[in-house]
Amino acid sequence: MRLVMTFRTLHPQFSAERVLWERGKGMTSHRRSDHNIWSTDAYRGSPIETIVTTGKSYHRRLTNLDPDRDHQVLFDLAKAGVTDYYGQIIPFTFHRQSTFLVNTDVPGGFTESDLAKFDRLVKHLGPIVEVLVTHSIAVGLLDTYLGPRTGRKVFAGLIKRGDGEEIDAALWFSDLREFTHLTETYAADDVLDLLNAYFEHVHTAVTAYGGEILRFIGDAMLIVFPVQEGKDPAKARRDACRAALDAAVDAFSSLAVMNSLRRRDGKPEIRFGVGLHFGHVVYGNVGAPGRLDFTVMGPAVNRTSRMESLTKELGIPLILSEEMGRIADVPVTPRGKHAMKGVAEPQSVVSYTAFDEEFGFATR
Repeated sequence: MRLVMTFRTLHPQFSAERVLWERGKGMTSHRRSDHNIWSTDAYRGSPIETIVTTGKSYHRRLTNLDPDRDHQVLFDLAKAGVTDYYGQIIPFTFHRQSTFLVNTDVPGGFTESDLAKFDRLVKHLGPIVEVLVTHSIAVGLLDTYLGPRTGRKVFAGLIKRGDGEEIDAALWFSDLREFTHLTETYAADDVLDLLNAYFEHVHTAVTAYGGEILRFIGDAMLIVFPVQEGKDPAKARRDACRAALDAAVDAFSSLAVMNSLRRRDGKPEIRFGVGLHFGHVVYGNVGAPGRLDFTVMGPAVNRTSRMESLTKELGIPLILSEEMGRIADVPVTPRGKHAMKGVAEPQSVVSYTAFDEEFGFATR
């Protein structure tokens, strides 16, 4: 009637995964559980906890259930028509945290022959399932620490120093305001909370528009919006630039609400600046032979960082290069030419007119 497999995983948001097949439902369903699952009543005292803790099989016919001995999940299954419950550890080489659970509604439940067959089936499934789970964990970790786009490239084999490609992309560099003051003024937990809130806030905004965080540099973030291949080149460049601009506007639009809630809770406000530029960069591995970083490199990255520095000087939290504004083909406001460290000639910068008008920077 039902077959369930559960797996422990390695992910910052999820602790376990479950795959469920039910007769008559067609497709299997997939569910992830957060790290609090192990302290909930749904897990404590459950058949799954018993299987995982003892490493032994669990068999219970769902007749004459005892409220003082049997877990609520068994009562729920019996109410749904289940007559017998059997569970077994899936034998993995690296841990015993995966389970195989099967239920039936056949009167009288499973026979001894049925259980023996399930045991043999689990032994055959174990190596196959372990490969799939290990693959899922590897992809999840690469997505978490490198980002989905970069993680896929590394998983596909771009793993040697110097491996990479040249791409055109809109680049984003953002930095927190007065971070040194915050670290000197607030407790470490409060600073960590602020950093995580800021990173999550920006991540939510940029990923909605196809951006990917490449690096956290202290309190700064380097983000890339690659030009999509297969499109008209001019349109693809414009789309990448507009995606970065729209993400920035969204990030600042929702910031006021978040800061209002932080003030109410007595927490420091989050303030940051964003510099945007468009350029040709090398997207690949750099570092020592045994310790690499997958990032973007080139003069465009340096200029993007300088754009962000100008947000402090000009008092406008969003500044972009003249080239970025031209490619995006949106109304911009000239903000003069400015010397930039490492750049021979002063560079023209602009601000996004729609942003200036919405947030009151049009007269600056």
